[in-house]
Amino acid sequence: MSDENRLAAAVRTEFGKGAARRARRDGQVPAVLYGHGENPRHLNVPSRDFAAILRAHGTNAVLTLDIEGKEQVALTKSVVVHPIRKYIEHADLLVIKKGEKVTVDVPVVVTGEAAAGSMTTQDATTVSLEVDALKIPEQIEVSVDGLEIGTQILAGQIELPKGATLQADEDLLLVNIVAAPTAADLEEQPAEAAEAEAEAEEAPAE
Repeated sequence: MSDENRLAAAVRTEFGKGAARRARRDGQVPAVLYGHGENPRHLNVPSRDFAAILRAHGTNAVLTLDIEGKEQVALTKSVVVHPIRKYIEHADLLVIKKGEKVTVDVPVVVTGEAAAGSMTTQDATTVSLEVDALKIPEQIEVSVDGLEIGTQILAGQIELPKGATLQADEDLLLVNIVAAPTAADLEEQPAEAAEAEAEAEEAPAE
């Protein structure tokens, strides 16, 4: 585990919304560490350093926590971000052991350009995998290079990292190659919307 994923974690002794606000004001993120039958541990971790790790490694980041001199490896299980101000409000961390497998949602990234006249639509942005807790891929790349209209890529067709097992339905649609709309199609859409709006206004009230 690299030092860039190392965080000094302090044990929380205060709880409630007021304590959480004070922690965030002091540059800390309230977090709960749980798993392996242990009692949940309430911690504070440095918000700036934690956010930097998430930016670099995604929301499945593996951390080495220094909890009052004792190290614990943990997986970032969930992160709650303020919807407007975008700071991290809270995090759930999962205790992991070397060699242990975990189920995580890994981002799906589409690469390449499909055939001329086509448009690529992505139906699923993540796919569920069971992987070694210390070898979680940051993303799964799906190439659409040269694919023709009508081609679909399902979860069961993607190449998985060594040792990973698909947990999603094999028939889950990830990517769909469809015909790109023509200029005429784009002109018709506003007209159809206007007609529908006019019909709605003319309909008698019930």
